Amino acid sequence: MFKKLRNRFLIVNLVSISIMMLVAFATIYTITYQNVQRETSMELYKVSDFYHSPYNSSKMPRGEDGGMGTGSGTGSSTGVGSDSLPTDAMGGDNGGPGGDPNSPPARSVSFMIKTDDQWKITDTHSRFDMEDTFYTEALQKVDQNKVGDSERQTGQFALDGTDWAYVVDPSGDGHMIVFIDVTAQQGILTNLIYTFAVVGLVMLIVIYFLSRYFANRSIAPVREAFEKQKQFIGDASHELKTPLAIINTNADVLLANQEDTIANQAKWLHYIKSETERMTGLTNDLLYLTQMDDARSTMIHAKFNMSDAVESIILPMEAVIFEKNISLDYNIEPNLTVHGNSEQIKQVILILLDNAVKYSGPKGSVNVTLQRQNNDVMLAVSNTGDGIAPEHLDRIFDRFYRTDSSRARKHGGHGLGLAIARSIVDQHKGEVYARSVVGEGATFYVRLS
Repeated sequence: MFKKLRNRFLIVNLVSISIMMLVAFATIYTITYQNVQRETSMELYKVSDFYHSPYNSSKMPRGEDGGMGTGSGTGSSTGVGSDSLPTDAMGGDNGGPGGDPNSPPARSVSFMIKTDDQWKITDTHSRFDMEDTFYTEALQKVDQNKVGDSERQTGQFALDGTDWAYVVDPSGDGHMIVFIDVTAQQGILTNLIYTFAVVGLVMLIVIYFLSRYFANRSIAPVREAFEKQKQFIGDASHELKTPLAIINTNADVLLANQEDTIANQAKWLHYIKSETERMTGLTNDLLYLTQMDDARSTMIHAKFNMSDAVESIILPMEAVIFEKNISLDYNIEPNLTVHGNSEQIKQVILILLDNAVKYSGPKGSVNVTLQRQNNDVMLAVSNTGDGIAPEHLDRIFDRFYRTDSSRARKHGGHGLGLAIARSIVDQHKGEVYARSVVGEGATFYVRLS
């Protein structure tokens, strides 16, 4: 059950994080793509405006010497790419210092094709020697169907491993198409996708193990509560099973001797009454614990005299303690006040004092102290006796937990007293704990403010 719960938590967590990562990556990619497209368009239009410039048109090198041909193009080198652009040939914008004033803007590997109305090449221009077939292939990549009569049309295509962007400018007697190399820009977008894929995969792996770790920690309290619930049901059933068995047995004895008098069978009736009272006490304690859990937010707290509350419990117990031949010593600092419910705190004192008396050794002693420690009030109830083993100290406040069930039944306990005491102290935002030395005795401490 808990494994399924953990797995569901993992699935929900991974799906949620994956969706958020996809949204984040998609947003980053969209913004980057729009920026790249905007910069590409700006550079493309800038180069196009250069080729439209009357100054550059009149002084643009022509013929074989200028790398430009008429109609069929010129040159005999093999294609063009971003790697074939010499650094010293780029110059600055509009030539720039040391550059050719008739060259296209800096950072642009570009060329231009002019066509007639039938899309036949009439003129070309490039800073690099290109084959005629390259111009023809580039022109074939242009989407001619979408070109209007008066509006610019842009697009992109890949040719010989290079990405090109183009703009078509309609003219009166044909078209002028300007191309620029955008391989680097497209590489940025491609690398961004690969980076997102790798980072996303690594993050999902890391998040999986982190989620698994925190899922196990998150369900640990649920698992503990479930186990305690199972133990509680088992312990409660065991506590009720024994009295019911005794009552049933004694009832059978009475039925088997129906002719006998009540006086002769009084022993069996006393057994039935004793176990009924035991079950009543157990049921009342369980109901009290349930009411305590439900009344956490409605409990009325006020300041009261803790010293008087301790004395009001000790004085009636002195006679009982004396009859059991146990010595009682107490040291109570006067006029100590705490904030809480006085009746509930008195019940805690009674539970601790009653346990101390029950589990004191023969001719043992019980000691009660109440004193102020810093800003808190500390109550300590100790006794002499067998003490409590270290492995039991952390569990003695659990419901139905007893270090020795045979001794507990002998003393009439059923393992709920300390659980009730802890519940009350927790409601008062205090602390209750025990210290013990095996063979010497134990001390229970209650810290309140």
